[in-house]
Amino acid sequence: MRTRLTDLAEQAGVSTATVSRVLNGKHGVSVQARQAVLAALDVLGYERPEKLRMRSAGLVGLVVPELSNPVFPAFAQVIETMLTDRGYTPLLCTQSPGGTTEDQYVDLLLDRGVDGIVFVSGLHADTTASKDRYHRLRGRGVPLVLVNGFAEGVDAPAVSTDDTAAMDQAFRHLWSLGHRSIGLAVGPTRFVPSQRKLAAFAALLERHTGDADVDRHVVSTLFTVEGGHAAGSQLFRTGHTAVVCGSDMMALGAVRAARALGLAVPDDVSVVGFDDSPLIAFTDPPLTTVRQPVAAMGHAAVSALVAEIRGTSAPRAELLFHPELVVRASTGSAPGEAAGVGVHATPASI
Repeated sequence: MRTRLTDLAEQAGVSTATVSRVLNGKHGVSVQARQAVLAALDVLGYERPEKLRMRSAGLVGLVVPELSNPVFPAFAQVIETMLTDRGYTPLLCTQSPGGTTEDQYVDLLLDRGVDGIVFVSGLHADTTASKDRYHRLRGRGVPLVLVNGFAEGVDAPAVSTDDTAAMDQAFRHLWSLGHRSIGLAVGPTRFVPSQRKLAAFAALLERHTGDADVDRHVVSTLFTVEGGHAAGSQLFRTGHTAVVCGSDMMALGAVRAARALGLAVPDDVSVVGFDDSPLIAFTDPPLTTVRQPVAAMGHAAVSALVAEIRGTSAPRAELLFHPELVVRASTGSAPGEAAGVGVHATPASI
C-alpha cells in the first residue's frame, strides 16, 4: 500500500497524504488534486475503488464537422472535458465527405437515448438546409445547443463568435498598416458565418474607400488550404496587397499562393486568418489571425445544455463572443509605405 501511495503521489504531483484522502473519500482535497489522483490511478493501471467510480449523469452527443481543420478538435476537446467534469459521457460524432451524415448521427444518438446534443458548425449554419430536423428533435424533448451558426426559429440556445467584430479587427489592422487594396477569401456564402463576414467586409470597404463594388474584392471558395490558395491567387493577381481569410487553413493556402507568385509574406503582401487554431503560431511565417474564444464558447454551450437537461430553460437569444486579433508575422506595412505605418497596431498577443 505504501508503494502504491508513493507511486500515485509521484504521478499526480501531490503528497501521499492527499492520495490517501482521495482514495478514502475524505474531504479537504481540491478538485484539481482529486482529478490528478484519479488520473494517476488510470495511468498506472490501478482499479478505482468502487466509491470513486464516476457514474454517468447521462449521454450527450457532440456533432462536429471533419477534423482536418484544427479548430474543430479544439472545440471538441473543450466541450468533451466540460461535459465529463459535469458527470456526462460525451459521444463524439465527426463527419467527413461521403461518410456518416449529421442526420444519420442524430438517429444513432437517439437510439442510444442521449440526454442532449451539441452541434458545432452543422447544418444549422447552412441557410439552404432545412431546419425541420432540429424542430423534430425539440418536438421529442431533446435539448440542443447550436455553436457558430444561428438558426432563426429553432428552439435552442445558440453560441457564436462575433463575425462582424472579427472582420472589423482584421480590416482595421490592415488599413492601419497602409493597405488600401484589401481582399476577402471566404467560405461558401450559404453559411451564416460567411454571410456575416461578407456583410461586415462590404460595409468596411465602402466606409473606408467609397467602393461599393464588393464583388471585385471577394472570392468565395472552400474552407480549406486549397480553397485559400485559389482565392489568394485570384486576389493577389488582381492587385490586392492584403487578404483576410475565413479560416486559418484558407490563410495558409493564401500564403502558399503568394509564394507561388513570387511574392513574399509580409514584405509584398499580408495575410490574416481566422480561428487561431493550435500550432498556427508556429507556421512560416507565424500567422496573424483573429482568435475564436473557444474555451469561453465551449463553457457557455455546455452550461446552457446542462441547464436545459435539468429542466431550466436557457436564453434563446444568440450569445455572441468577442474575438481577439492576434498579430504575428504574416502582416506588415503595405509595399511602398513609409516605415512606421501601423505603429498603433499593437499586437493583442503573440
